[in-house]
Amino acid sequence: MGAAISTNPIVECQSKSQWEAEFEASKLSNKLLMIDFTATWCGPCKRMEPVIEDWAARYPDVQFIKIDVDRLEDVARAFGVDVLPAYVFLKKGKEIDRVVGVKKDELERKIEKHRV
Repeated sequence: MGAAISTNPIVECQSKSQWEAEFEASKLSNKLLMIDFTATWCGPCKRMEPVIEDWAARYPDVQFIKIDVDRLEDVARAFGVDVLPAYVFLKKGKEIDRVVGVKKDELERKIEKHRV
């Protein structure tokens, strides 16, 4: 196989326009999109980072996007995120599931369930 395009398969959206481009592209794909809503000050979010990084490497058929709620407040508000960490699952631009809090087992079950 070829070399990996990126060493980190998680896309960190830095701007609303970057998010909109990723979101629009995801609508054209059957790939599961998991949005990791996080913040620099969120301890539980930091503890989940290595877990999410591991899953991103193990599940190349899932797109992982990280959104800092302080940087992209409008996006967090649009998804009704008010508790962190929050994980929203989308397919074809539609929300199909979500998990709030540090729930590793539940999150992995949802990835397994929705990625096919």
